[in-house]
Amino acid sequence: MIQIGEKAPDFSLRASDKNKVKLSDFQGKNVVLLFFPAAFTGVCTKELCMMRDGLAEYEKLDAQIVAISVDSLFTLAQWKLDQGFNFPMLSDFNKTVSKKYDVLYKEFVFEMKGVSKRSAFVIDKTGVLRYAEVLENAGEIPNFEAIKSTLESLN
Repeated sequence: MIQIGEKAPDFSLRASDKNKVKLSDFQGKNVVLLFFPAAFTGVCTKELCMMRDGLAEYEKLDAQIVAISVDSLFTLAQWKLDQGFNFPMLSDFNKTVSKKYDVLYKEFVFEMKGVSKRSAFVIDKTGVLRYAEVLENAGEIPNFEAIKSTLESLN
C-alpha cells in the first residue's frame, strides 16, 4: 500500500461519460479519491449522496471529489443519472487502480471476488498522498471530518 507522504500512483480510467480521466488531470487541486464496493447499494448510495450534498464545502477547500468502483461505466452512468451525482464516477472494471492502491477484497459478499474496499484518500495539489483510510467493513463510512481537516491543513 502507498504511504502518506508518497506520490499517489497516477492512473487513467473511463468515466461514466465514456471519457478518459487521469489523476494528473487534477494537478493543482486537492483530490478526495473514494473507492466504493458497488453502485446501487445502500451504504454506497448513502456515502456518495453525502458527498453530492456536501460538494460546495469540498469546493471551498479546493478539492475535487472522484469516485471509483469496479462497476462498468454503463452502470455508473445510470447510477449517476438516478442520484444526480456531481463529480466524476470512474470505472475500474479491470481492477488496475484498485490493485495499485491495494484496496481489493479477496472475497466480498456472495462469493464476489475483486470488489473495491470502501476507501478514502486525500491527494494534495502536487500529487502527494496526505490521508488514507481503507475500511475492511463495507458497512462503515469514511471519516469525513478527518478528510475535511486534512484538506483544511493543505490550504
